[in-house]
Amino acid sequence: MTIEPLEPPVRRTLGTKIGRIAFAVVAGLLVVAVAAAFFVVWTIQRSFPQTAGELELDGLTAQVTVQRDDLGVPTITADSSHDLFYAQGFVHAQDRFFEMDFRRHVTSGRVAEMFGESQAPTDMFLRTLGWRAVAEQEVEAMDETTLAYYQAYADGVNSYLSTRDGADLSLEYAVLGIQNPDYEVEPWEPADSVAWLKAMAWDLRTNIEDETERALLVGEVGDPAVPADSLELLEQLYPAYPFDKNPVIVPEISTVPALGAETDATPAAFEADGDETGVSNVQTAVTTVEWREADSVIAAASLLVGDVDEGIGSNSWVVSGQLTESGMPLLANDPHLGASLPSVWYQVQLRCSEVTEECPFDVGGFSFSGLPGIVIGHNDQVAWGFTNLTTDVADLYIEKVDGDSYWRDGALVPLDVREETVRVAGGDDIDLTIRSTVHGPIISGLTDDFTAIADGEVSADGDALTQGETDASAALSGEYAVSLRWTALDPGSTATAIFALATAQDFDDFRHAASLFDVPAQNLIYADVEGNIGYQAPGRLPLRGAGDGWIPQPGWDSSYDWTGFIEFEDLPVSYNPSSGYIVTANNAIVTDEYEHFLSRDWAYGYRAARIAHLIERQAAAAPLTAQVMRDIQSDNEMWIGKKLAAVMGDIEVKGAGPKEAVALLRTWDAQNNADSAAAAYANVLWSNLVLNLFEQRDEPLPHDGQGRLFTVVSALLDDPTDPLWTNENIGVSGMEEMLALSAEQAYDELAGLQGSTVSRWNWGNLHAITLTSDTLGSSGIAPIEALFNRGPYPVGGGPSVVNATGWELGEGYTTTTVPSMRMVIDLSDFDASSWNHLTGASGHAFHPHYVDQTENWSTGIQTPWAFTPDAVDEATVDTLVLTPKG
Repeated sequence: MTIEPLEPPVRRTLGTKIGRIAFAVVAGLLVVAVAAAFFVVWTIQRSFPQTAGELELDGLTAQVTVQRDDLGVPTITADSSHDLFYAQGFVHAQDRFFEMDFRRHVTSGRVAEMFGESQAPTDMFLRTLGWRAVAEQEVEAMDETTLAYYQAYADGVNSYLSTRDGADLSLEYAVLGIQNPDYEVEPWEPADSVAWLKAMAWDLRTNIEDETERALLVGEVGDPAVPADSLELLEQLYPAYPFDKNPVIVPEISTVPALGAETDATPAAFEADGDETGVSNVQTAVTTVEWREADSVIAAASLLVGDVDEGIGSNSWVVSGQLTESGMPLLANDPHLGASLPSVWYQVQLRCSEVTEECPFDVGGFSFSGLPGIVIGHNDQVAWGFTNLTTDVADLYIEKVDGDSYWRDGALVPLDVREETVRVAGGDDIDLTIRSTVHGPIISGLTDDFTAIADGEVSADGDALTQGETDASAALSGEYAVSLRWTALDPGSTATAIFALATAQDFDDFRHAASLFDVPAQNLIYADVEGNIGYQAPGRLPLRGAGDGWIPQPGWDSSYDWTGFIEFEDLPVSYNPSSGYIVTANNAIVTDEYEHFLSRDWAYGYRAARIAHLIERQAAAAPLTAQVMRDIQSDNEMWIGKKLAAVMGDIEVKGAGPKEAVALLRTWDAQNNADSAAAAYANVLWSNLVLNLFEQRDEPLPHDGQGRLFTVVSALLDDPTDPLWTNENIGVSGMEEMLALSAEQAYDELAGLQGSTVSRWNWGNLHAITLTSDTLGSSGIAPIEALFNRGPYPVGGGPSVVNATGWELGEGYTTTTVPSMRMVIDLSDFDASSWNHLTGASGHAFHPHYVDQTENWSTGIQTPWAFTPDAVDEATVDTLVLTPKG
């Protein structure tokens, strides 16, 4: 036998060894990565809710069915009101509990308990406003039936919480646990639901910031190019509503039967204990915050819930059957709110298996997660929509405070003082002293602007503002402070109004519900299956003494106090107007001939005028259809863009690029379409022009509110001699030089952003929206933000455009405020109605319904709205049956 010699061992080079080691390391990393991926996927998906099959729940009295369509929109059917709202609470918690939990910490001023010391100043501001305390008072005042709805809802939420905790509830809790491992979810309470209505009131507040800007402007004006009289400048920068150009909502008030005495009374809040004027001393909580860095506490609070930002407002309109193809009304609504992820809205339908007195609900529409019922939508008889009333329901008062007292009519009276503790995750507790006058909480010392007013830079004296102390105030000992009088800081009845709207059967029922809807004050539009259309202004609208609230008033003089509220029967109403339509878009409700003062800070009516024009033009050509309503909602015409385009035809600019850019405007249809190069240039031109006019000065002038600026700049374009056209800081003298410089700067800016080939510019990418989670999505930690944020998505439209997608002048062109949802209700066939909203039904990152409506939202496509039982059955893709345990 021959034995073959063994081959000598192979000698491996260093490179081979390194290669094998590297391969082993890569393989190991791959294993770790795969394991990590599986862990992440498991962590993400473990919180996804069960939407099919059967679940047994403690607290139900009978079986409840939850049918979901292909977008995850649920229809809940139950035998009793208790089970209906119990199931709604359970379903909301399934899809949106982290959002609900975060919101209640905002409304309670307890965000620092979740996210640490950075949120403590915002909590202090919100505690001072006291939303949670007011919500608790509203719950205590509820009738037995309404309280039962809120309690059933809370029980449903808590039933879900009893089966899950931490990351099983939401991915956010897994991330939060890294920073705050001791955080524990608390049971849900009815006051948690009611307090969110206060946050929405803050989001829809009107002129608090404008009033502050006007006060500070008096002390800042020093530019010789502007009028010397500060009040004259105020009038120019905050002009009156253009009644000669844009419509009012109710040109003629209808005569309708009065409501019963029980709904006619002065709001209960005005009967609460206060001083001799009868004004309540109760305060409430306010705001909302995102994690982006903010310049001030009030800005931070606004980031949480929503800012009175470019585009906050809403459109709604209703047309009667005399104008429609079906012969029945059409109702359209698209509320404009701050962009959020998930969307503020939650689509749902609530159906009693048999409509009875005990279980009267057969209603669908948009709810808020955390709140039982339907806020906007329709039942089987009537439909309704909202826009912000924009009436002035908040006033600033300059107080003179001496120690623990303040001056009232020549005498010192004690401040209301309470102590609270702000708890901070991972940090020390903060003791907070909150002081209030008869007008409300003292808010100076919490924000720079309010503190500047209190520091004596501006003082109130009657109807005017002056620099420094006035004779009246100088005679009083102590220091200045600023307090806030706001209707949302008094207990109200909106939490009850929601259910009255949901069960309304005719216009009288609708008006009864409107009489309960006090805060936030909203324009309410109406249509019913009998063919009627209508409008009612509701809300707790103050009657003022000597002042009108346009600027801060002297708190030491009681003649400037609120004296009551406008009686409901005196508020504007319209029923089946001869025009055949009603349009509300935050424009003036009535002319100044109306007997009561409502506001001087309306939106300026450009959206309302455009909607009314389109309705009349389309109706003249052919009967209106639901598709026409959807097309109007997507209209992108920029009113000031048309005027700028016309003026620029006579302006000489330097350089081939700017000349080519200006030429785009000659054939532009003034539509801010996403694919439009001309729209991109027109908006950048507008931005540069406004900043050159108002910001690039030694003392910048207010340049927020683009609808207001449409009116201001339009007047300037009609008057080339106005001194505001001269700005020595940028070397400009006169209108033509200002326009030419702005046009050239606009070309340079846009070329830097999208290249020098003007035909390749587009507005959609410049104006794109990135959906940002309200908390961890703005944490500043890129990997965490990537888990929760989505986009960007190209967007058309703009501020004071019907398709109202707002952006911030001087902050870029990114969309910040949006038509948060769109709906068109067809009273001839509810199943022919349509809806969509900004994101999706789910608040769970990576869930199929997290952002599955966003693409359609960005292009204006709406989804059919299945309402009748047969249509819902046909649309159902998942059915979950909830049964009583045991």
